[in-house]
Amino acid sequence: AIHGNPGENGLLQGYFDMVGIPYTSCDAFVSALTFNKQACKLYLNEYGIPMTGGLLIRKGQKYDAENIVKQTGLPCFVKPNASGSSFGVTKVKEMAGFENAVEQAFAEGHEVLVESFMKGTEVACGVIKTKQGDIVMPVTEVVPKKEFFDYEAKYTEGLSDEITPARMPEELTKRIQELSSEIYDILGCKGIVRVDFIVTEAGPQFLEINTVPGMTPESIIPRQAAVYGISQTDLYSMVIEDLF
Repeated sequence: AIHGNPGENGLLQGYFDMVGIPYTSCDAFVSALTFNKQACKLYLNEYGIPMTGGLLIRKGQKYDAENIVKQTGLPCFVKPNASGSSFGVTKVKEMAGFENAVEQAFAEGHEVLVESFMKGTEVACGVIKTKQGDIVMPVTEVVPKKEFFDYEAKYTEGLSDEITPARMPEELTKRIQELSSEIYDILGCKGIVRVDFIVTEAGPQFLEINTVPGMTPESIIPRQAAVYGISQTDLYSMVIEDLF
């Protein structure tokens, strides 16, 4: 699994297409679309996928911080629009910290996304669809021991609990799985993906999709596969055999 640039944003996939090398992830267009958080949300919004709004700031563009915060409210999240592993993400609680958060996000890319804070539970659901059949994984509940699921919480042992299956009613679990499968189909995904949501009082709200999810023993997808009852070997065999 090659994360970030060039593995998730379509560059590597485009190269593989040009030289005729098969690969198990989404194609170049879908990879580029999903790596751009705002573009992906705008695309899925047209299909009625529930989500919170976001405002985009481009490097060099003048922006009115007070007007942005007036629209998103506080706290809000400031993040790079095209990045992974929660690099450069800040939860802004006070107006005084907004511009510093924007600068931190710009260190990771030329576009910054500002999103309203959603009070709720973060969850993730893996989806794999091949000629052999479709698998929609059990839902994982993410419980960070820090303020939110940032890079440190994701990759430092003991800083988050990832509970599979999630502690929620069966009806809610089914809704998250249905949305994950629908998003996979709308985008035209391929291989193994992970769809992330925040479950609020209004229900699951789309957060982002990861088309090259982590595959270490501690990552979410392998843990979901274990609960589902499929080995990582069989999982990889499914997506590899689907190429031929």
